[in-house]
Order: sequence, then structure tokens, then C-alpha cells
Amino acid sequence: MQAWLSLGSNMQQPGAQLRQAIGHLSSAEGIELLKESSFYHTPPWGDEAQDDFINAVVQIETSLDSMALLRLLQLIENRMGRQRDSRRWGPRLIDIDLLLFGDQQCQSEELELPHPRMHERAFVLMPLCEIDSGLKIPGRGKASELLRQLDCSGIFRLQSSG
Repeated sequence: MQAWLSLGSNMQQPGAQLRQAIGHLSSAEGIELLKESSFYHTPPWGDEAQDDFINAVVQIETSLDSMALLRLLQLIENRMGRQRDSRRWGPRLIDIDLLLFGDQQCQSEELELPHPRMHERAFVLMPLCEIDSGLKIPGRGKASELLRQLDCSGIFRLQSSG
């Protein structure tokens, strides 16, 4: 199954954190890294009283089901030192979100697919469209059309990954 993941960090050399997370993903059993976007410098979203982020999107092929993939992503975050606290949209050492899992749509306490806010976030759609601007987000439409509706100010592609 093909899946799309969003990665972000704004702590302790964010570009290095993303490179490390991508390394963990590419070496994980049941995952093949297909495509990787450039890294993007992005202003914080939601809670703006924090450092800017570095974000990217990867496309993978996986033999895992969606819940097993989610658990693997959380395990990678935990192993990298991610601390979860009550501050919503706060600083992140690493954040790996499961955006799309094929065309699967589901809503449970643990997982919602497609990611429920991805269509509102230029920092997700910009790197996603770099990889595949024609990608359709189930229930929302074409990624490139959704991106055109968003404010992309302050977001720019970095010349090298990180």
C-alpha cells in the first residue's frame, strides 16, 4: 500500500532531525521509501510563539496496515526523544504524521484518514505537491487546488535538505 507522511521539527537542528527520521523510515521493515520532497522552512502553525519549522513529505510503499504503520511512526518519534505534552501545536523535536494511506478513509480514536487538517496546511500541501501535484485527497479534492486556496507566505523551499 502506498502512504504519504509529513515530517516536521523545530528543535535541535530540525533538518538533522528530519534526515534522521527519514533514515529510520527507510530502514524499517515493511517500508520502502519511494519519494522524498525537499525540505521547507515554515512559520509555526497554530501556536505561533515558537521557532520556525522545517517540514517535508515522503511517499512510501508499505506492507503494514494503517494502525501498524501509525504505531511504527510513534515508535520512531519516541526513540528520537519526542516528548508529548499538553501544549497543542507546540515545539516538536520530531513529528511524523500519517497523511494518506492509499485511498483509505477512516475515523477512530487513534487514527483519522486522510489526516483531518492536511488540506488546511500549506506546510503539508507544498511539499506534497512537489512530489505529486495531481494527488487527490479523498473527500477533499486535488492537492494542488487545495494549496492554491491557502496562504503560503513565509514558506520556502531550502536549497538542500536541511
